[in-house]
Amino acid sequence: MQTTFTPEQLKDPGIARANEVLRSCVHCGFCTATCPTYQVLGDELDSPRGRIYLIKDMLEKGRPADEKTVKHIDRCLSCLACMSTCPSGVHYMHLVDQAREYIEATYKRPLMDRVLRSVLAWVIPHPTRFRLALLLAKVGRPFAFLMPDARLKAMLAMAPKQIPPVSRNDDPQTFAPQSPRKMRVALMTGCAQKALNTDINDATIRLLRRLGAEVVVPEGMGCCGALTHHMGKADQSHASAAANIRAFMAEHRARGLDAIVINTSGCGTTVKDYGHMFRSDAALAEDAATVAGLAGDISEVLTKLGLPEGEAKGIKVAYHAACSLQHGQQIKTLPKDLLKRAGFTVVEPADSHLCCGSAGTYNLLQPEISQQLKARKVQTLEAKAPDIIAAGNIGCMMQIGSGTGVPVVHTVELLDWATGGPKPPALVAAEG
Repeated sequence: MQTTFTPEQLKDPGIARANEVLRSCVHCGFCTATCPTYQVLGDELDSPRGRIYLIKDMLEKGRPADEKTVKHIDRCLSCLACMSTCPSGVHYMHLVDQAREYIEATYKRPLMDRVLRSVLAWVIPHPTRFRLALLLAKVGRPFAFLMPDARLKAMLAMAPKQIPPVSRNDDPQTFAPQSPRKMRVALMTGCAQKALNTDINDATIRLLRRLGAEVVVPEGMGCCGALTHHMGKADQSHASAAANIRAFMAEHRARGLDAIVINTSGCGTTVKDYGHMFRSDAALAEDAATVAGLAGDISEVLTKLGLPEGEAKGIKVAYHAACSLQHGQQIKTLPKDLLKRAGFTVVEPADSHLCCGSAGTYNLLQPEISQQLKARKVQTLEAKAPDIIAAGNIGCMMQIGSGTGVPVVHTVELLDWATGGPKPPALVAAEG
């Protein structure tokens, strides 16, 4: 694709990167075949190719974002299925993130939009605030029918039936391995996950220790920055990311780390991109690249540690591939291989490449489209008649779990159970 950015425009690192991405696009349209919003809406401007045209026009002309462009960029899930299918290697993620940052800087949203987005950015990355918000949502849920905005109804519906107590395993500390030490790892405990489901980190720590990992929860670690990053709030996202970089590097320099373990794939995609995010920051560029290089999804680290082979359990697990894992990190087979090795029978739904509609805050800000994608995903999962649904991302778990009676658990919970840990609480609750 030809571009006409001026030399002055290209001095901006974000515009320069956007130019690189735009020039790699050849208009082939392969991306439209795997784009969930294009499949649901059938509008070329709600496909990656259409959004690329909109972004190119906006950035080249240097004009403020307009309502039409914002509408179609907001409808993008950032599922990155287009990146998996693109034969030209177009790095759509960097392009749409740049567009969102530009929109945030040049477009004044309607008042309700500004309020909702600011509240989400202020609440969700902070577990204590998020817990309080979930409690308030539980109180307000019976009155959801009074809410004039579908987004407010979606926020009330998000609250789980039970909000788990705080897990002290998430506090800064070090856990000794329970077998000969093979590696020393830092665990990213997440933000929303610590409020929504504490079983995931607990299971992760047990499993890593059992397989010979010393596990440290670093002091000063917090939200990875993904949520605000995808809302275009660059200052907030970079502040969160910088705090994590400093926390991980302090631990790495003091006692050494072999990996940074991430069990929420949405976070993993962002942390692995820290090197790009801070490429122009003289103070943090090198450390950011180091942290990005150490980051690994829990499935990658467990594969290196070596999971013991388990006996067949006669339990059918439908594996849901989170977009941030299969497209964002290109990890497609490891979780399934680990589940099979542990003794589970693994099945996959039709169209497993398509998003479930969670996508960070997408299910709250675009509830109508999100509900359609959820219904499709639940239907294809239930068609496999599974005993359990497994996923590697808390957002997907919440989204799918709200639409099915089949218990939904994190992959690591099943692997922990298969190697001597307790039965996942979600399965115990389903039996009771």
